[in-house]
Amino acid sequence: MADSTVWWLLAGAAVALELVTGTFYLLMLSIGLAAGALAAHAGAGLTVQLLAAALVGGGAVVGWHLVRGRQPAGPTASANPDVNLDVGETVVVDAWQADGTAQVRYRGASWTVVQMPGAAPLIGTHRVREVVGNRLVVEKI
Repeated sequence: MADSTVWWLLAGAAVALELVTGTFYLLMLSIGLAAGALAAHAGAGLTVQLLAAALVGGGAVVGWHLVRGRQPAGPTASANPDVNLDVGETVVVDAWQADGTAQVRYRGASWTVVQMPGAAPLIGTHRVREVVGNRLVVEKI
């Protein structure tokens, strides 16, 4: 079996493993394995193939790590409207209880709501900012 075939099989296996695990870094390593395959197609020796795979794959991993490190952290899953469709919806609070909670009807069920930390418990329309367990964290609109 040709060296380039082994490199392409390894690159394909890395891509397949990435699809199973969802680890984006494996795609960066598969780019390095593809570089090793291209070096083999060019007729380079095994040492050059290994160096090409290591430098390209390692460089891609480091580059991706630096790009991801510069991006601001997104909201947690409980406060992310892309993950939790309740975030951003509105509820009407008629009365607050002494413990700082209230009961509201939302989506056909009774939910317990709590105010955002530091906010005064006011009655009226509130926006859901986060879902923590089975409680809606709300802020006054």
